[in-house]
Amino acid sequence: MQVVLLRVFKGSRAALGVVAVLALGGCGLGNGTGGNPGSTDKAVDTNQRIVVDNFRAPVADWAPESDAAYILSLSGCLETLTKYDHAEGKVVPFLASSWKQVSDLEWDFTLRDDVKFQDGTPLTADAVVASLKHVLEAKVPARAFSKKVVSGVKAVDARTVRVSTPVESPLVPYRLASVNTGVLAPAAYKGTSVDPFGHCTGPFVPVSEKAKQSITLDRNENYWGGKVQLAGAEVRFITNGATRAAQVQTGEADISMSIPVASLPSLEGSRDVTVLKADSPRTATLYLNNKRKPLNDPKVRKALRAALDLEALAASVYEGAALPASGPFAPSEPWAIDGAVPPKQDLDAAKKLLAEAGYTPERPLEVIAIVERAEFADVATVLQDNLKKIGVPVAVQSKEYAAAEPDVMAGKYDMLLSQRNRLIDIADPIGFLTADYSCEGSYNLSHFCDAEYDRLIGEASRAADSKERYKLYARAGKILDEQAVNLWLVNEQATDAVRKEVQGFVQDPLSRYVLTAQTAKSGS
Repeated sequence: MQVVLLRVFKGSRAALGVVAVLALGGCGLGNGTGGNPGSTDKAVDTNQRIVVDNFRAPVADWAPESDAAYILSLSGCLETLTKYDHAEGKVVPFLASSWKQVSDLEWDFTLRDDVKFQDGTPLTADAVVASLKHVLEAKVPARAFSKKVVSGVKAVDARTVRVSTPVESPLVPYRLASVNTGVLAPAAYKGTSVDPFGHCTGPFVPVSEKAKQSITLDRNENYWGGKVQLAGAEVRFITNGATRAAQVQTGEADISMSIPVASLPSLEGSRDVTVLKADSPRTATLYLNNKRKPLNDPKVRKALRAALDLEALAASVYEGAALPASGPFAPSEPWAIDGAVPPKQDLDAAKKLLAEAGYTPERPLEVIAIVERAEFADVATVLQDNLKKIGVPVAVQSKEYAAAEPDVMAGKYDMLLSQRNRLIDIADPIGFLTADYSCEGSYNLSHFCDAEYDRLIGEASRAADSKERYKLYARAGKILDEQAVNLWLVNEQATDAVRKEVQGFVQDPLSRYVLTAQTAKSGS
């Protein structure tokens, strides 16, 4: 057994305080290699297949503008024009060999000349434009690539794609690295729904699926990126974290994503499994509905914050594998709020704020705990106990996120216990800060709206200088923190588990890439 621990932070009472650290503009996610060294005494067997346990299933009939794009990407099917290299902290070529800004509002991307789709048709500018327009014109477009941020896409010539924006944007190459901008062959769009099977460009070809259970893939024998080391793979959709951990330990799975903290001791004690821990831009968050009484009152939200014992939460439920959050960002992020520290539990201050707000417990506040994160059931119990001490009754309900989302988006909820990757839309906080907290944000679960916040985010979106942009992000984050828009609980890690026979696997804390041409398995 080997444990790869990528960064340990000092100054916490927790024994193994590990938090998310990331930086752009050359700093990367700070997670070292994040790779599994695999077996060193056995040669790679190119006839091998592996099983990957993933924590979510595809939705929306494989529509690339949906979260299904993440499944297609990590499965080695869907590829994008650019790619964010988290180790280097920069955007690098992928299906595009180069790009340049040709005017204030236009970017040209030059395609590689050696790429074919899995159905044998060539990658052309027309094919890329058709694929990107499908995402752009979708009824519910991707947050990273919508008409709010992209005004048009066209073919300049057979090898050049031009992306236009409504205002000057220095982050277009980042947007083209979003998995939602993955390119499919024209044949994928001939029906009423999108069919990625046989129409990607990646190293693995989807050949069959069991709806909401798994997808089976075979090697792409004609992959433009070189020889594919595996004969194929099965990606299973298993929302239960304990099951994912058990299957990698028994050998039923070769790679298991997002291992819950409770399962780490048994995995770390196994000689057959490597546990990989990477800095991750995730914060476990108690989302608050800012438009629903009594949470529409900032004093009530601040009272709830003052009631929480984040140090005890991190040490108990997370067993020291996370640190108390100091706001919407991790303190080591380059856009962190200067001087921010985790709030301390102060029950007297919490009760005083509730009294000033005129709060009376007319009904229990309901908190929805997302079951995809196994530890959230325990987190919810801790929060329930903390809030009971200040006279705020809480009822806990566990739901799959897909079941909870419609009511949450519609504002028909009190509190939601979940987490979101700050770089999940694009590898810069602008996507997260715009979608999640701006007045017109397409993923504004908190139903928060503030004119000054929106002004800062708009200014940041046009800032070419990263240092200037990060300062604006910090100012916007301070507004969120001062108004206690949500309760940010702990900064988390990405924790995956890999069987020792697996080679060439490099952990991606953004959960976009798992099966690559280099992923391999030694013979038995």
